[in-house]
Amino acid sequence: MAHGMMQPQIILLKEGTDTSQGKAQLISNINACVAVVDAVRTTLGPRGMDKLIHTERGVTISNDGATIMKLLEIIHPAARTLVDISLSQDAEVGDGTTTVVILAGEFLRESKPFVEEGVHPQSLIRSFRQAGQLAVQKVKDLSISIDGKSAEEKADMLKKCAMTSLNSKLVSGEKEFFAQMVVDAVSVLDPLTLDLRMIGTKKVQGGGLRDSFLVDGVAFKKTFSYAGFEMQPKSYRDPKILLLNIELELKSEKENAEIRLSDPSQYQSIVDAEWNIIYDKLDKCVQSGAKIVLSRLAIGDLATQYFADRDIFCAGRVQESDMHRVATATGAQTQTTVNNLNPKVLGTVESFEEKQVGAERYNLFTGCPKAKTATMVLRGGSEQFIDEAERSLHDAIMIVRRAVKNASVVPGGGAIDMEISKFLRDHARTIAGKSQLFINAYAKALEIIPRQLCDNAGFDATDVLNKLRQKHASKGGDGVNFGVDVNTGGVVDTYASFVWEPALVKINALTAATEAACLVLSVDETVRNPKSEGPDGQGGPGRGMPGRGRGRGRGRGMRR
Repeated sequence: MAHGMMQPQIILLKEGTDTSQGKAQLISNINACVAVVDAVRTTLGPRGMDKLIHTERGVTISNDGATIMKLLEIIHPAARTLVDISLSQDAEVGDGTTTVVILAGEFLRESKPFVEEGVHPQSLIRSFRQAGQLAVQKVKDLSISIDGKSAEEKADMLKKCAMTSLNSKLVSGEKEFFAQMVVDAVSVLDPLTLDLRMIGTKKVQGGGLRDSFLVDGVAFKKTFSYAGFEMQPKSYRDPKILLLNIELELKSEKENAEIRLSDPSQYQSIVDAEWNIIYDKLDKCVQSGAKIVLSRLAIGDLATQYFADRDIFCAGRVQESDMHRVATATGAQTQTTVNNLNPKVLGTVESFEEKQVGAERYNLFTGCPKAKTATMVLRGGSEQFIDEAERSLHDAIMIVRRAVKNASVVPGGGAIDMEISKFLRDHARTIAGKSQLFINAYAKALEIIPRQLCDNAGFDATDVLNKLRQKHASKGGDGVNFGVDVNTGGVVDTYASFVWEPALVKINALTAATEAACLVLSVDETVRNPKSEGPDGQGGPGRGMPGRGRGRGRGRGMRR
């Protein structure tokens, strides 16, 4: 009997485990990523379309790349990489979330023919990384710093950056109005931290976009109130503010509490004690000199009436984020007891008023002495529209924050992408060997941004790209700032047209897209255990500790 016939079968993985590897697996991953890109590519730029996403949680209309990627709930493991980079771009710089996904997808699309022809993925990765570093360095060289300019010029530049960000959003029709609002909101923040949580956004249905306004301080919706609330004053000048984290309600004893009395007259003293406790708390609040009392927890009907009789405004169940901003803006410190209240823990504000906004009433604190906070009150016709306006303004706020910290900008509208593409093509000609082709492919992929801007605006992309290539190839560097003009379908100096974006947005997008493409290219095998894909993700019976809790249920309170 031949020796080779008796080879025993070697089982390494669990039964039912699916493994796919090699070139076919890599191409399958690339195809999945390209399919994801096709879902968001039409949202790029000022003429980008919106997506309507209907989930069990409701309907969302958006053209924000990160929002769409999050709501699509992509389960393909390789394509999830694109979701992650769009979310990281959103968290890091706020804008450019669609750009980063489109770039990563295009890098993979350009590398696919090489993979099919048998090029080793590591050769591609090496060249892509090198091209990515050169591209980032070129962005830094081309960026225009605005350090050392006057405050007016800086504010104007920040407004231009905000307008570029809002160009591609649903609220682009009112971009001037909102760009000014965003710059004003960011400029009141603490310049050292620029804490995003200090900018509140409140949404009120009804009215038009132009009815939106910025409160230089804190605004929040009127909280649930009891009888007596309407008798309280609704505006103050220079009031003292007390912030509490306690309930100001009449507390009855806990259920099942047992009190044994020898004399029925003692019962009244127990009832009186409960009233005395609450009256003592209220009296201490009044004696502190505060005219506005806010609490995280409930302020009951007795307390509301008590404060109303003494011309004090109170609000209970105030949201934690609003309490935090009031504390920061007014200098008040949140108290967990009303004993020993001294003037140091009270805040102050120039003006407080309750104002009707649409169908809602809002409490506005303005002229805060330590004002490092602002609140944007957004108006609009429908809920989805206001939600999208909020997302748009979030992107613009992030852009302005980044521009304040990293004061350098680059021309937008695909100008910077075309210039880097031309630079990399020239660089590729100086390299011998295969990597010349790969860097050329990277350079070609960068042209997807101006191409997609043209496609989304309904213009002939080939014609516009030829004009751009001619401009950027001109000697003397006159055409460096030329990008797509989405209004006329031609080319325009985007820097002169004030289409600016912070250099950091582009640097982050290039770095993240290159890394994501390299990550997908470096995967050559996928091992999938079908049992891990159960409805609860718990896997089969082999998971967990054997015997624990299986068939040996313990009742509540049983001794172990």
